[in-house]
Amino acid sequence: MGYKVLAINPGSTSTKVALYDEERPLLDLTLRHTTEELTRFTDIIDQLDWRRGLILSALREKSFDIKELSAVIGRGGLIRPIPAGVYEVNSRMRYDLRNAQMKHACNLGGLLAAQIAHMAGVKAYIADPPVVDEMDDVARITGMPMCPRKSVFHTLNQKATARLHCERTGLVYEESNLIVAHMGGGISVGAHRQGKIVDVNNALDGDGPFAPDRAGSIPSSELIKVCFSGQYTREELLKYISSKGGMVAYLGTNSVMQVMERIEQGDQRAKKVLDALCYNVSKQIGAMAAALAGRVDGIILTGGIAYNEPVVNYIREHCAFIAPVTVYPGENELESLVANALVVLRGTIEPKVYK
Repeated sequence: MGYKVLAINPGSTSTKVALYDEERPLLDLTLRHTTEELTRFTDIIDQLDWRRGLILSALREKSFDIKELSAVIGRGGLIRPIPAGVYEVNSRMRYDLRNAQMKHACNLGGLLAAQIAHMAGVKAYIADPPVVDEMDDVARITGMPMCPRKSVFHTLNQKATARLHCERTGLVYEESNLIVAHMGGGISVGAHRQGKIVDVNNALDGDGPFAPDRAGSIPSSELIKVCFSGQYTREELLKYISSKGGMVAYLGTNSVMQVMERIEQGDQRAKKVLDALCYNVSKQIGAMAAALAGRVDGIILTGGIAYNEPVVNYIREHCAFIAPVTVYPGENELESLVANALVVLRGTIEPKVYK
């Protein structure tokens, strides 16, 4: 029998769980959480014990004994900026996850992994959390010193998909220049230069293309006028930036599939908004090409939106002059987490220490 790894990916309305025996999937579950269930909790961190119970119950229903586990790995949270890699969950990390300034369900990943790993008598890890920071110094500087650009994005999927692309095309990730566009509820476009993501938009806090439910970059003076209009509270505006802006603010839905259906029925407003989303992603890809000085070996489109052919075709039409465009739809985050745990279990790499 090989190494058995449990991977946990908590999201805002679901907890995704996968159980692997080496590279062989044994179990793939999505535990969905209703609005009624979630509103019982004042804060996201208060959901920790409840979500842990759901995971353990699901494993028991499948007659799996957690004592068989070799490791547990969770999606990384919004802790302090760190280099890419696999980290063992330690007390310092647990504290930072519980007290993270940015509230997001991903903060539960390392905590859930640590609790279940403790029960199983094994170690807990995270890998390539959203706060991985490999940005060039010049990429951080803005026109206001008190407002630097920050690295918060879909690191796990971007890194894993870039490496997968290199394996399939005969490239070496550490020797290649790639642009990766992750397109989901949030959108991040990263410039990968020889194994490091040297520039990327902040996919959570208002930077880059607008997304299904995030506002992206906004003209500064217009935003300031809205902030002082007296029509919105601070909390309402922050939600516009991170969860109620973008496509949902225009069309009332964050589902690209629903927008596609409306377009097929002749909804011209829906077409204009979706075209604008694609246009903004294309412009961001162009910006990352400049960050790589025009030396780009490939452009990769990934995330759930990459399943939509009209979106892919629009971006390809606007960006193929830069480099070949390849599509890897979906997030593949659980599989990526398992792969990162396995390289540690096999002794291929040593886990990093969070300090």
